[in-house]
Amino acid sequence: MKIIQKNRELIAYLFFGVLTTLVNYLVYFLSKDTFHWDYRLANGVAWFFSVLFAFFTNKFWVFQSHTLAWQKFFKEFLLFYWYRILSLVIDMGLMIVLIDTFRWTDFWAKTCTQVLVILANYLFSKLFIFKK
Repeated sequence: MKIIQKNRELIAYLFFGVLTTLVNYLVYFLSKDTFHWDYRLANGVAWFFSVLFAFFTNKFWVFQSHTLAWQKFFKEFLLFYWYRILSLVIDMGLMIVLIDTFRWTDFWAKTCTQVLVILANYLFSKLFIFKK
């Protein structure tokens, strides 16, 4: 139990990171396969919804930032989206390279990019957004 308490934040981040990734995949494949949107548009829409989901789960459950004061909440929200835009550049850039240049399937390209995005997002959140 001590190891779980010591690593609670990382465990919570991984748990909600998996859920965020599922939101991302669900919206992406629904947009691409059901609505027949271009993979770049579907990826952008999936990014938006998964980041919105991730903000609230990261704020309240992972990094336990419970402040609801308007200024601090808005600052965290803007910083969160700013750093997620940086990870979107990684995500979209790699998707384009892996799909258009290397001819990977979008499933494998998305899976590969998500690993890097999850790592980058944890570091951004821990070091710059929800710092104690």
